[in-house]
Amino acid sequence: MVALIVNVWHNAQTMPKQENSKNQKKNKQKPNSNKKKVFKVRIPMGPKMIMNFFSTLLIFFVLISLYSVLASDDTVVETVSISTIAQSVNAGEVDEIVVKGNSVEALLNDGSKVKATKESGSSLTDTLVNYGVDLGVMETLSITIEDDSNFWLVALNIGGFLLPLLFIIFFLWFITRQAKGQGMQAFSFGQSRAKIIDPNDKSKKITFKDIAGAKEAKEELEEIVDFLREPKKFLDIGAQIPKGVLLMGLPGTGKTLLARAVAGEAKVPFFSISGSEFVEMFVGVGASRVRDLFKVAKKSAPAIIFVDEIDAVGRVRGTGVGGGNDEREQTLNQILVEMDGFEPTEKVIVMAATNRPDVLDPALLRPGRFDRRVTIDLPDIDDREAILEVHVRNKPLTEDVHLRTIAERTPGFSGADLYSLVNEAAIVAAREDRKKVGQYDFIRAIEKVLLGPERRSHLLSKREKEITAYHEAGHALVASILPDTDPVHKISIISRGRAAGYTMHLPIVERKFKSKKEFVADLAVTLGGYVVEELIFGDITTGPSNDLQVITAKARAMVTRYGMSDVLGPIAFENDDGAALSGRAPHSKERSEKVAGEIDKEVSRLIMEAKEVAYKVVTEHRTLLDVIAKALIEEETLERKEFDALLRAHGITPKRDVDGVDLDDQGL
Repeated sequence: MVALIVNVWHNAQTMPKQENSKNQKKNKQKPNSNKKKVFKVRIPMGPKMIMNFFSTLLIFFVLISLYSVLASDDTVVETVSISTIAQSVNAGEVDEIVVKGNSVEALLNDGSKVKATKESGSSLTDTLVNYGVDLGVMETLSITIEDDSNFWLVALNIGGFLLPLLFIIFFLWFITRQAKGQGMQAFSFGQSRAKIIDPNDKSKKITFKDIAGAKEAKEELEEIVDFLREPKKFLDIGAQIPKGVLLMGLPGTGKTLLARAVAGEAKVPFFSISGSEFVEMFVGVGASRVRDLFKVAKKSAPAIIFVDEIDAVGRVRGTGVGGGNDEREQTLNQILVEMDGFEPTEKVIVMAATNRPDVLDPALLRPGRFDRRVTIDLPDIDDREAILEVHVRNKPLTEDVHLRTIAERTPGFSGADLYSLVNEAAIVAAREDRKKVGQYDFIRAIEKVLLGPERRSHLLSKREKEITAYHEAGHALVASILPDTDPVHKISIISRGRAAGYTMHLPIVERKFKSKKEFVADLAVTLGGYVVEELIFGDITTGPSNDLQVITAKARAMVTRYGMSDVLGPIAFENDDGAALSGRAPHSKERSEKVAGEIDKEVSRLIMEAKEVAYKVVTEHRTLLDVIAKALIEEETLERKEFDALLRAHGITPKRDVDGVDLDDQGL
């Protein structure tokens, strides 16, 4: 029996492999087979499951054996003649008689049992009387008549054989069903796994009204919506809508949300899939899924196909970047073929999102494919305020909440960052058992999103606290003295994340460009803490380690990307990712050793000049430095108003905006 089970198990596991080629031939002959509903059964099949099965079977047989042993009566009953029982009754040696059909069992005074068989058809009383038993004695005797049915005995005997047999039959059926399930799963392996959002599903429907900001992007996408709503208007005049729309932008700027909003506005099905879902270990699977996705979308036209993170599958071919495997390139080739095969009257639009448009294959971006590109920038101050209004709709706020102020304190935040900010503020309020979210909750949430949670348990020694206070005071002092820097909004020596302290700078007005003077001033501000440690304590700690990494990266970017070196001139040696400029692999050598040495010299020169500037500021305002550090040691945190008061007390005017209005008047 065990050999039979093992053989069936082996056949069940090998069955999908043996039938795979036959099933593929049948699948080619039946083009409409994809309409059938496929049930996917995924159950672990391996040595562990085999061991579990045999363990269960062994336990089952052990339990049956134990039951048989415990249920059996080990008492040996002596068989005698009915006349012997009659004599014992007359002698008063019998306490009880039990009658089961023709079987008579007597319980004697000494506790032993004897049994006999009476004549069939005659009663026990007649039998005993015939053997000379007195009726008076029989009246004092306890006689019990039991049913002679053997149903439970028969059921137990049959069950002990039938139950294991049924268990084996069920197991064989289960394995066969699993084998069929795996065979069917082989058919569905190349089918598309796109998620479909029905236009009538109001719970998942998103429109442009639900998206704040991104005005230019929404205007660009309006014509896509118009085409999907009224394609005849465009086709009658001979116009052709773009076949592909590429959404480009930093992470969290709302690319996926905009694509869903286009489908929601046009009221068409939305097929969403990630670029990585096309790529599998087996070559050809991704291409098959692409074909199936486009086939289903064309049947549902007008429709939108959205491929998120298309750079996972659409990278430049032949460079070795991204693995360079045949599967990824075949998948990309199939996408190119499908998009090129659209007829002018096709009402399917492909939308894709990426934050790395520079690595996409040129064939993917040529006219006729992704010929419309929509760039989604980080929100400006007005957009951030509008986004905050969307996220606080269902949150109770106190009267002191000023969303404009929060928007001004969050330059560079994406829509996802603002969502996280509002959520963190609500969590802070809930932790403190308050029913409404206040302005202070948002301020703390900004710092948490930027720097991480407070670590008040991270206690510093007296000397470490003094070093941290002077370090942060150095940053704040240099930023307040130099003209091309952003004003200081907060200084703290309370540990957050990995930082022992921090100085928060916020721009007076948002800028799209940054000048060389501003870069040099930033280098000096970043080195302020390093210079102060060296000047005050005559030693350097590990505290400025992150500052050194930041200024090195900035100085190198000034030389290699922005052409801000007087020695090397206006030449870009690297792109935005720090990789060498070329169409080849990033590992290839793009500059000589001499040029690389010149770059290193220029980076070092910029940093040393910035250090001299910071050193000059600190030495000239040593008294103010001591005052700021002492205030930090006592208070641990200085807000903008408190810091500006210290500056005014020492004859330094705080930074003002372009109109000459003090930022304190704006509540900042």
